[in-house]
Amino acid sequence: MKPSAGMLAVLACMAVAADAAVFWKEQFDDGDGWKGRWLESKHKSDYGQWKVTAGKFYGDPEADKGIQTSQDAHFYALSARFDPFSNEGKSLVIQFTVKHEQKIDCGGGYVKLFPTDLDQSDMHGDSKYYIMFGPDICGYSTKKVHVIFNYKDQNYLIKKDIRCKDDELTHLYTLILNPDQTYEVKIDNEKVESGSLEEDWDMLPPKKIQDPVAKKPSDWDDRPKIDNPSDTKPEDWDKPETIADPDAKKPDDWDEDMDGEWEPPMISNPEYKGEWKPKQIDNPDYKGAWVHPEIDNPEYTHDPTMYKFENIGVLGLDLWQVKSGTIFDNFLITDDVKEAEKFGKETWGVTKDPEKKMKDEQEDMERKLREEEEKSKKDAEGDTEDEDDEEEEDVEEEEEEDAEGEEQQEETDDAGTEEDDDVKPKDEL
Repeated sequence: MKPSAGMLAVLACMAVAADAAVFWKEQFDDGDGWKGRWLESKHKSDYGQWKVTAGKFYGDPEADKGIQTSQDAHFYALSARFDPFSNEGKSLVIQFTVKHEQKIDCGGGYVKLFPTDLDQSDMHGDSKYYIMFGPDICGYSTKKVHVIFNYKDQNYLIKKDIRCKDDELTHLYTLILNPDQTYEVKIDNEKVESGSLEEDWDMLPPKKIQDPVAKKPSDWDDRPKIDNPSDTKPEDWDKPETIADPDAKKPDDWDEDMDGEWEPPMISNPEYKGEWKPKQIDNPDYKGAWVHPEIDNPEYTHDPTMYKFENIGVLGLDLWQVKSGTIFDNFLITDDVKEAEKFGKETWGVTKDPEKKMKDEQEDMERKLREEEEKSKKDAEGDTEDEDDEEEEDVEEEEEEDAEGEEQQEETDDAGTEEDDDVKPKDEL
């Protein structure tokens, strides 16, 4: 019996699914088991330490556990090995989540894909890698997604500017490299950039170059406007830019013997019109801008294997961070774009909303605590002011009482004086 079209479609999908492969996956869901799969470089003795945690806020306390940078102002060098493979003839998908919960000011959040011959114990910044991908933040100027490919032992940066997320929540980063030499970058399962390797990287010489023999003809007029030959300068045009101030007068105390000859100060001439220029008219001989003709670049050769990497075998985190606290999780390397999208939905997609809710609740609680502290502080300051006011009032009352007492004493003294005045001396009796 001849199979139906529907059955053939199902069989085709099953064949594609069977061919699809997940080369490596890491979710840090087995306690300290990750330590047996990841190796820290010994190239330097003071690399920063890692710890497994879901962070200060999360969507799921277990599912959101990842490895976190834990020491400020440190380099980090950690890598994991998997069975080597080649992406020849198939897509390569690199995907992971990053959470900068520390309000990162300067530091990397990217990964590097290495050939299998990497010495993990000596991995460092100059170790040869195939691909570097992920967010990088430093200050206000650098907030971008790196997409760097190694081609013939030289690293090439993407010519486009892809902006990364700079908040404190978890975000999903995905790079898709296709065998037709196209690529796509996704953030949170949404495409943010795409194109081709030839157009967006300078890995190959340009297809076309300017013809070195061609020259602009000597009679080529590329001036769209010219001076009007009929226009003439008015006779009264030329005036000095500055003139002597007519209102200025020599000071009465000016001594020419001591001060020299007096000259009035200069002021801007209101009649000055500037440099005269003839009016412009359309150039009747204008031929347009001359375009240098191009020819095929003899040094250009199409390379259909630019996308291909052999013996991919290690993923590494080779970073510098000023402020630590970044959490990496949900690593996936596959050749199946749909599988990566599905994995992203099952991990980041499930926990992103609860994570944001928990963060918002924490911030709301912190805000309320700050408001209560500020209120308590103001109340305490108010009580202190009231006490000071009461003390001032007591002092004022005491001063008033003292003043009243002094007045009464003065009145008493005055009365005594008057009585004394009424008593006549013996001699007057």
